Amino acid sequence: MTAPDYTFSVAPMMDWTDRHCRAFHRSLSRRALLWTEMVTADAVIHGDRERLIGFDDAEHPIVLQLGGSEPEKLAEAARIAEGFGYDEVNLNCGCPSERVQSGAFGACLMREPELVAACVAAIRGAVSIPVTVKCRVAVDEDPARETLFGFVDTVAAAGCEVFTVHARKAWLKGLSPKENREIPPLDYGLVDELKSARPDLTIILNGGITSLSDCCDHMTRFDGVMLGRAAYQTPDILLGVDRWLETGQVPNEPTTDALMEAVERFRPYIARQLEAGVGLQGITRHMLGLFTGRPGARGWRRTLSEGAPRAGAGLDVLDAALACVERNRAKPLEAEPVEG
Repeated sequence: MTAPDYTFSVAPMMDWTDRHCRAFHRSLSRRALLWTEMVTADAVIHGDRERLIGFDDAEHPIVLQLGGSEPEKLAEAARIAEGFGYDEVNLNCGCPSERVQSGAFGACLMREPELVAACVAAIRGAVSIPVTVKCRVAVDEDPARETLFGFVDTVAAAGCEVFTVHARKAWLKGLSPKENREIPPLDYGLVDELKSARPDLTIILNGGITSLSDCCDHMTRFDGVMLGRAAYQTPDILLGVDRWLETGQVPNEPTTDALMEAVERFRPYIARQLEAGVGLQGITRHMLGLFTGRPGARGWRRTLSEGAPRAGAGLDVLDAALACVERNRAKPLEAEPVEG
């Protein structure tokens, strides 16, 4: 199996990067590395596996992110993931939500590097696919440099060679998950220090990256970049990823025609899911931001938001939304009403 290309990844995002989101993103980029939402090891072992970790073959390359802190359970979940065909398993050591705090995993594990090392060793012993870790730089008042370097060194000694680092602290006390994505200051310099000091490790930068131009700048220092909210909320960014990876040059903003062609590529997937009984809203909710900043974007969002939840909604709703874009594409952007 070929090792994943870590140059560009779309971050795991709870309630966002489900299988329909990933299939949509794949219609925009062939080469971006896609990640699932975090799934706990217990859920993989005991839950409805097809619902929780099932995916379409078109989603490759794809990473399953696991949550947990019990080596044996994580190893078993990883075996199941490999059997499903995942290209990689990642251990979440960065999520600050109350749910993971109560389960003593996620960002809490930044304070348990020996336990993380044991988890990584157990997973690596169970599968042949890559095993990686995603983390923060530290938690709460813990010293960032000492925490990050100590954590990475300990986990790397267990065989982990790839770390995706969200370049902020996680505040487990006093900040919500949303605030944890915005309020703690970014420290790209510290992650840069880590890469310089540990050149043998693959270090992917995450946090605050909003454009392919940003990605290009960061690639002078890191092995890869990961976009989260920007890739989800303005997915047109993804349409330039393949060209950037192939040429090293940031492409021009994609045309409206190119975005509409991407929707057409996604149409067969939507049709298959509708035939399987999936509701249209569960698919198109991930597409609302596709035309952001372009004439017709408001009509696109409104048509999908109002039409997709209706019983029996089908591809005619998608066609109506595309027609809104088509009708307005020649109008200046200023002509589109401003939403409150």
